[in-house]
Amino acid sequence: MNIKAFVFDAYGTLFDVFSVMEKCEELFPNNGEAISQSWRKKQLEYSYLRQMMGKYRPFSEVTRDALRYAVAETGQDLNAEDEEALLGAYKELEVYEEVPQVLKELKEQNVTVAIFSNGSHDMLDPLVAQSPLSDYIDHIISADDVKQYKPTPASYTHVIDSLKITRQDVLFMSSNGWDISGAANFGFNTAWINRKEQPVEELNLQPSSIYHDLTGLKNWK
Repeated sequence: MNIKAFVFDAYGTLFDVFSVMEKCEELFPNNGEAISQSWRKKQLEYSYLRQMMGKYRPFSEVTRDALRYAVAETGQDLNAEDEEALLGAYKELEVYEEVPQVLKELKEQNVTVAIFSNGSHDMLDPLVAQSPLSDYIDHIISADDVKQYKPTPASYTHVIDSLKITRQDVLFMSSNGWDISGAANFGFNTAWINRKEQPVEELNLQPSSIYHDLTGLKNWK
């Protein structure tokens, strides 16, 4: 296939969302893992719920609300200083080990490399800028630009409108099975980066390819 744009989800695909666990544990001893897990779960749930209810808010606000819930769920109190420290940690997430080299090799092939995320630019832009990936990313595309969270078709339409290509020109990659299902439903070629060896979603929307990590892209045809 003549893929013109390699488009990556950010959270969980390029960046490890659970690298915030260390900061959570520092501020809330013995509760770091529980808070980080609940934080991510509620972050996704709130984006779905707001989309369905027609109550859109940028992902930075969704992330703040999810954090407040996660801390309260463990019976802890979250002061303003700790809240800002944890939200700041989300702008300094670690990249997965193989990611920089894979993106470097893609750029050497003279193809477009882009991020498409539910994250808002006030989260994504500083995250990419401080990372070792900044030299390899051509475009940072946010669902916030069109106020439509993935996996709505309108959100994926924003990708092809932004890059001025067709959906057949895109290989979309995500570690989130629901995101891959949404992208496949839209008509993208998809590669599921199945880091946690999860089963395929039962939505009759199979990924084009499944890899354990991004090094599998070397086998893409």
